[in-house]
Amino acid sequence: MVYKIMIRLFCRPVLFVLLVFCVGFRLEAQSRQPFLSHWRLIAGTESGLYGINLYGLPVPLWTGGSVKKFIKTGERWVILSGDQGILISSNLFHWESRNQGLPEKTIKIYENGEKSFSALIQEIKDLEINPADRDTMVCATKDTVYLTRDGGRFWQGLGMPQYRTNGIKAVAVVNMPLLTVFVSHSVYGIHYIQPELSGAKWTELNTGLETLETTDNCDEVSDIAAALPRGGGGGMPVIYASQTFRRRVYRLDWEGKRFNLVWSDRNTAAARNDLSGFGTTDSLDIGTETLRFLREGEIMEIRREDQAVPTGTGVPTGTGVPAGTDTSSGGGETENAFIPPPFPPLPRSRPDLRAIACSLETYGLSPSCIGLWQVDPLSKEEGEFISLSELWLLAEEGPSSQGALGSQGTLGTRGERLLAAGNREGLYMPANHAMEERLLRPYLKIIEERELDMVVIDMKDDYGRLRFVPENPELARQGRVFRPVDIDSFLKSMKEQGIYTAARIVVFKDPELAKKENGKYAIWDRRTGKPWAGYYDTRRPKRQDNAGKEDANSVLETEILPSSDPNTEILRTYYDERWVDPYSEEVWEYISLLAEELHSRGFDEIQFDYIRFPTDGANLGDARYRWQENGMDMESAILSFLRHIRFRIRSPISVDIYGANGWYRTGARTGQEVELMAPYVDVICPMYYPSHFEQGFLANSPAELRPYRIYYQGTQRTARIGRGKVIVRPYVQAFYLNVAYDRKYYNSDYVRLEVEGVRNAGKGGLTYWNNSGRYDDIPLKNAGD
Repeated sequence: MVYKIMIRLFCRPVLFVLLVFCVGFRLEAQSRQPFLSHWRLIAGTESGLYGINLYGLPVPLWTGGSVKKFIKTGERWVILSGDQGILISSNLFHWESRNQGLPEKTIKIYENGEKSFSALIQEIKDLEINPADRDTMVCATKDTVYLTRDGGRFWQGLGMPQYRTNGIKAVAVVNMPLLTVFVSHSVYGIHYIQPELSGAKWTELNTGLETLETTDNCDEVSDIAAALPRGGGGGMPVIYASQTFRRRVYRLDWEGKRFNLVWSDRNTAAARNDLSGFGTTDSLDIGTETLRFLREGEIMEIRREDQAVPTGTGVPTGTGVPAGTDTSSGGGETENAFIPPPFPPLPRSRPDLRAIACSLETYGLSPSCIGLWQVDPLSKEEGEFISLSELWLLAEEGPSSQGALGSQGTLGTRGERLLAAGNREGLYMPANHAMEERLLRPYLKIIEERELDMVVIDMKDDYGRLRFVPENPELARQGRVFRPVDIDSFLKSMKEQGIYTAARIVVFKDPELAKKENGKYAIWDRRTGKPWAGYYDTRRPKRQDNAGKEDANSVLETEILPSSDPNTEILRTYYDERWVDPYSEEVWEYISLLAEELHSRGFDEIQFDYIRFPTDGANLGDARYRWQENGMDMESAILSFLRHIRFRIRSPISVDIYGANGWYRTGARTGQEVELMAPYVDVICPMYYPSHFEQGFLANSPAELRPYRIYYQGTQRTARIGRGKVIVRPYVQAFYLNVAYDRKYYNSDYVRLEVEGVRNAGKGGLTYWNNSGRYDDIPLKNAGD
């Protein structure tokens, strides 16, 4: 009978989890053995913090939200939560929020015609503790650094350097010997401040760090870690830094104010000319004798060195390894997961630690961070505590592979969506060309010859017009039907040929909705008291024959304004864009109804474009958002919309973003921040059009390879910024633009190189874009093989 009861319990997951919790709690309450005997491993996940007890079973320790990182300092534990800020505990069971002074973000919730608001702690990008004083901690949001001297009971803002965009990635705090705070930014590298000094200001500290090719900017620093000198004696603390988009680890020479390279997977000079060397290092963990960190697919460990490596050697001193030797996977066989073998002198992989992290999937846990006590291999006594985060890097197929997430088998409908949407290659089809068989036929021929399997087509276009006849009368009331496609016939034809279909919906750029109900939904112009429209001004000579006349040759709306100079006049030209308010829940509802109907009628995917704020116009400062409430900002508006739409749509959701917002960790100007969008969408489609970047960007010799560089690096960068959670399916430029680089280099090879860059970077797929529908430049599938 006892065995039957146990079998029933193990067959019921909920009861099993309750049983595990009770066993773990009883151990915690009754056992008098050392703390190590309670928890051999601790793991942070999207659903909370779990301890693996001495029976090898997971016990929930905190389930109030996601856990990005946790730190042990003495007998104190600190959680960095993705949505609950910072929490502290002395026993791992009772947690106290420590968020006073940190900013909140407001999420607007709209359900069943009623709206409410939820205040969340602004996403904390990183958290570190002063190794000499556990009460002194530093953290940062996307645009501000915060310091506490009382264990997080109150946080003081330190601002940030004079950056033109947000984009903070990492922080650190240490006594040098004055209290010193470090911060890294996606574009501008590392700065430091000593807040106890009078007139303290942020100072740049980037010497020695590799820059992004053809720019003066340090490439993103992923992590900064500080530790006291070995032995706890005198001397300066040791500080290490790593880079997100190249496998480099540096040690700071504080006196010389420069970073010296201490580890690289290859010779630095060779890596600059070999794009296959693109890669990530992150999650620095400084031990007593070694430094641990993550790179794709493995956990690495190198010996802490008293002396930094001479610049350019790429390996620690004393290893006897020639410069340029690949030391990425040192020796050492896999042994007991918790009792590692003695450390060899060379850099080595730690497959034992990787196996521990991956073993948690047995319990349905996908850890974002882990912590464990390293046991001395000889004495078997408890040693130092190892803490590692950013475990998404350990996905077997890498962060730019779109198979890693779905292969876990624990994602349910999200896993199914990723599987359906991944590795699709297709093209954008203008809706006008889907209205007749004779116009559609050339596209089907291209799809067959180029071995494509996806079509993206406008269902709400750039002018707010609905390109189909809706069944829901509310949609017809809000929108205007214009030259509709017979989508039932169109979708039937696509499915018969095995073509995946994505309905493109232009969201916040909508002239039709902006003029409804006397501009109820429009962004407002605080100066004119009318719907806002962006413009630019051009001063031109005043001539008798055109005085006071608008530009007859312009297809855009223009007007003439007087100038302070009697011999000139101002030609004001309005952009061909009209916008609705991204804060409006009624706009969100309209888009939700539209997406729901399109999915129900057969589209495989819903693709949203212009999920952003306007960026063009000399009068951007005059834009007023009348639906903005309770301290919401751009980020709040975008997240509130995505949350609303995600709960309504079961199909894969894709979003189109600026190339720059996928290249750098920033949502500047648009609100399109990849890190924050990733939990709500399945596919991100960056527009890495080479014609839209500065013309010298990545145009180093040979300049012909620029399209490849932009798409290869861009695809990988977006995947890493999104932490491998989303498919990255870039739009490929299949059109000519009259700019300097295109005038010299645009041809079919230009497009082929873009495609090769995307394919070599991952398995997310791609979409060709040509607004006119001309696709003569699309390469054959195996062209160039």
